[in-house]
Order: sequence, then structure tokens, then C-alpha cells
Amino acid sequence: MIIARQKRKENIAEYLLYMWQVEDLIRANNFDMDSIRRTIVDRYDQPDDVKEEIAKWYEELIEMMRSEGVKEKGHIQLNKNVIIALTDLHLRLLKSPKEMVYGAAYYKTLPFIVQLRAKSGGEDLPELETCFNAIYGFLMLKMQGKEISPETMEGIKQISSFLALLAEKYREDMNGELKLEE
Repeated sequence: MIIARQKRKENIAEYLLYMWQVEDLIRANNFDMDSIRRTIVDRYDQPDDVKEEIAKWYEELIEMMRSEGVKEKGHIQLNKNVIIALTDLHLRLLKSPKEMVYGAAYYKTLPFIVQLRAKSGGEDLPELETCFNAIYGFLMLKMQGKEISPETMEGIKQISSFLALLAEKYREDMNGELKLEE
């Protein structure tokens, strides 16, 4: 919760990846709050009142996941809303004549997105979700110590660079610093 709040403020892309990881941690702990307290909450170097706040946050996320039917897979609406907001910004950036650098970054990334979509068995995900899935999958492979091909690394670097730019534009937009209209 503390980390999530900080990441949301500083880097929306990191926030979303973190929240996906939290969803997976909840699943790995079988939605068992005692297990989550032992394996996650108790490891925070925080006072007891803060740990209780963190535990309450996990309980709320568990309830959201249960009520929204994403116990096995998928993402809670809270996280889907981030993709929706980023997609909205992405489309506005692409339309803006002031954002030629962003447009160039997107078109440089597009072949990787198309390739990922083809590999995913035709799953019809939004482009940005495809990008986030690629980065999240890469992080999971790294954590497992799996080998990553040079071709995959090239795509991950491009997608990461593109998402970093989008995250920066999002931060600017949230701070009222982004001026897209003439």
C-alpha cells in the first residue's frame, strides 16, 4: 500500500506492474490473510499500526478480486482503469502535433506489439496491455532465472522505453504540465 501509493505518484507504469504482482501474490497465498500477513505484511520494517494498514489494504484487494471474479486470472477494475486512462492519454498523444517524439516511439514499438499479439494466440488485448503483459512476463522469467533470447531483449527494451515515455507523459498530465492543444 505504501509502495503502491508512492509508485502511483511517481511512475504509473511501475505502479501497474507492482499491482499485478500484488494480485499474483494474493493468488499465490490462496487468498489466505494469515499467510499474507506471515509472508508479506510482517516483513515490512514498519510500526504495527502501519502493518495493520497494509493488512487492511490486502484484505480490501482480496475482496475486490473475489467480487470481480478474478481469483484465477485477470485484473481488478482498479488496475483496468489505469490501462483505460493510459490508453486515453496514448490516443491523445498520438493525435497531438506537439508529440511527434511520442508518435515516433510508438511506431518504433508497434512491430513488437504486433509480434506479441501474434504469439499470444490471437488474444484481443488493448495494445498497451500487450506491452505491460510483455514486461510483466519478462520480469517473471528473470525472477525464475530463465534465459531470455536477444530478440526478446530487443523487444523488451523498446517496449520499456515506450512505456517509460508514456508514464512520464502521464505524470506531466496529472501535474497539469502537459499541453497537447495548439
